[in-house]
Amino acid sequence: MFDTAETYGCQPHRLALRAMLEGVALTDMASAPGFGRSEEILGRSLGDQREPAFLATKFYPVVPAGPAPGQRAAASASRLGTHYIDLFQVHQPPHLTPRESVMRAIGALQRAGVVRDVGVSNASLARWQAAERALGSRVLSNQVGYSLVNRASERDLLPFAESSGRLVIAFRPLELGLLSGKYGIASRPADRMRTTHPLFLPENLERVRGLITVLREVADAHSATPAQVALAWVIRHPAVAAIPGAASVEQLESNVAAADIDLADDEYRALRLAAAGFRPVRGPGFMARQVRALRHPAAAARTKGSTR
Repeated sequence: MFDTAETYGCQPHRLALRAMLEGVALTDMASAPGFGRSEEILGRSLGDQREPAFLATKFYPVVPAGPAPGQRAAASASRLGTHYIDLFQVHQPPHLTPRESVMRAIGALQRAGVVRDVGVSNASLARWQAAERALGSRVLSNQVGYSLVNRASERDLLPFAESSGRLVIAFRPLELGLLSGKYGIASRPADRMRTTHPLFLPENLERVRGLITVLREVADAHSATPAQVALAWVIRHPAVAAIPGAASVEQLESNVAAADIDLADDEYRALRLAAAGFRPVRGPGFMARQVRALRHPAAAARTKGSTR
């Protein structure tokens, strides 16, 4: 399975500049430089190996829906070098475009054979089920964040997927590398994406140490890495497929090898317990406490252990 999207590689800031200088509509994402670049790269890379691959891409709903889904699906298929798309996903809930019109247009693509299955992303259970009603048939998948430290999907999305033959596609299963064990107080990330993310605040890097310790213990028992164990934990659920990122062939091969790790029941429970003990602070609250600590260090020391 290869997951991509028409907007991956897109540079919307350059489209915004053109909107000011040339009058290009901001809703016309297809005019943005780099639009479809990821699909083009994937299509060239697959070459004549299309049939063994399961291709999943996403289209970004804009106003108006009209023929847009059909046009965008045809363009995506062309960039991917294929006559059909295995999984065509709605990228983000269509807040501005009526859901019914989007799903009706995608249903027509299914009937024409351009699209095999349909998916949504970042949808609540209610939105997922509403999309199915609008489509008139199953919406196979819902792509949401799911990991050891983001388990909100377990409340309703995973039970629904398992009981109805649907699929949760887990993005960020390693939480930007937090679960790789690579980062800590003494080895903080240097790139902007992580340094500005609340999970990588110094207090969170301290709080996650217990979970990382358990990940390392389980990894040692399997001659694996903490990242591989974190991935194995996610895909142990029968209704979950994970799409971890990879910046090198070595990382890609390491991710794939995680599928061969068979976690024992006690290891799975130990990881769940350790994950439940990790309660990260959020950005604004953390900053407020830092200010209070500077002003009233004694009071801050008394309350630090009880904050979330």
